[in-house]
Amino acid sequence: MASQWPESDCSKINSGDTAWMLVSTALVLFMTPGLAFFYGGLVHRKSVLTIIMQCVISMGTTSLIWFLIGFSLAFGETGGGVIGNPKSYPVFVNLDPCTPVGYPMQPNDAMAFPGLLFAAYQMMFAIISPALITGAFADRVTFPAYLIFISLWLVLVYCPFVHWIWNPAGFLNKWGVKDFAGGIVVHISAGFAALASVFVVGSRKYKSEEERLILQVPHNRTFVALGTGMLWFGWFGFNGGSALASNGVAVFAVTNSCIACSTAMTLWTIIEWVSTSKPSLVGACVGAIAGLATITPCAGFVRPWAALVIGVVAALFCYGCVKFCRDMMKWDDALDVWAVHGMGGFIGSILLGILADEGVGGVPRPSPSTLHRSTTTFLLHSLFTRHSLRRVLWELPRLAKEIIYSISLVLLSFV
Repeated sequence: MASQWPESDCSKINSGDTAWMLVSTALVLFMTPGLAFFYGGLVHRKSVLTIIMQCVISMGTTSLIWFLIGFSLAFGETGGGVIGNPKSYPVFVNLDPCTPVGYPMQPNDAMAFPGLLFAAYQMMFAIISPALITGAFADRVTFPAYLIFISLWLVLVYCPFVHWIWNPAGFLNKWGVKDFAGGIVVHISAGFAALASVFVVGSRKYKSEEERLILQVPHNRTFVALGTGMLWFGWFGFNGGSALASNGVAVFAVTNSCIACSTAMTLWTIIEWVSTSKPSLVGACVGAIAGLATITPCAGFVRPWAALVIGVVAALFCYGCVKFCRDMMKWDDALDVWAVHGMGGFIGSILLGILADEGVGGVPRPSPSTLHRSTTTFLLHSLFTRHSLRRVLWELPRLAKEIIYSISLVLLSFV
């Protein structure tokens, strides 16, 4: 079939970048069925269809909301840096296959792929974000209530987060807050929304301690492993595609994602082996997801050696958060969404302030030119120099604001 768009109209479109973004869009969508398998394997068999349905329906409901109003709220003309004008791109008007993207995540780079493709790529992020929350309140929310919740959460929490950080006119973006692929926008917002939902719906009720132990055992570890593989594969589009070009930053993002994931998976397995006397497949898979969630805000801003450090921190920190949530606080976050995604995104955002390398993604940090003797010296320099410490302290209050906002809106949504 002949093209409906004259070649001259598409002269500013780079076919290589467009091809990479098309592939990345498909990869990110692939993560949602992967999440369905991952969550479906972790719950008891009586809850499998429910949680898979909750993940899958997000692909439909969220896509429609994003198409009708979500993209406009996130990337439309700003209203005071807080929210986009809903009249900017309703039903994707003013977007076509030949006009380059106008609101890149990295405004210093020239984007050379269609704005319509950018809207579709961001739609995939919007799909998986509310689906992440479902793991927290497994067995406790009815389907109608779930549909209402994800619709409200998307409009009232997710879209404002995107506008604040990824829209160049957003107030947090102007303040210098960085988030390469969604550590704040996706993982912190979903993770702390999950925690808030647990406070609202309460703990699961069991007839006996024996029933509690039976129902909390993952029913299908094969599903968990399959889901982990699908998520890992899709994450290359999630992080790599966030470079918004087929370039060196995308290469760093994909490579760093794999290194952090592998490191966290291995260390989590070792920690579990030492503490419980035997490793588990589920533990290895959860460790991999923790590594991916933690590297997400940093993926295109750090060197591969830093990804190794991030993977180590991800395993130690997120494992500790799981124990804190389950054993100390007794919060019934069924699938550890807060500990793995919320706190993974949080510590990853902090590590970004320490480990970012200006030579990778443009986030400034001190030059190590005089401290090249060893990696240890380089790490100590990164941690204690005034610039890195200032960036960490700069990020903390912004992260706190976003966490409070996410929790507050979720509580109101359930009420």
